[in-house]
Amino acid sequence: MSAPVAPAIACLVCDSPVEIQTDWEVGEIVACDSCGQEHEVVEKSDATVKVELAPEVEEDWGE
Repeated sequence: MSAPVAPAIACLVCDSPVEIQTDWEVGEIVACDSCGQEHEVVEKSDATVKVELAPEVEEDWGE
């Protein structure tokens, strides 16, 4: 298990803490342990991590 790089971020839905991991990469999807909401890592530096709500997966029906 990776060590946190900074204090936990707050879930964008339920405001519960989400522990930040050192091995997170931009584009990675992480879930809130409390509500299950998925977040996408959009920016990462040694000191901070910025997340947004992960996009919903839509079917493309072969297009």
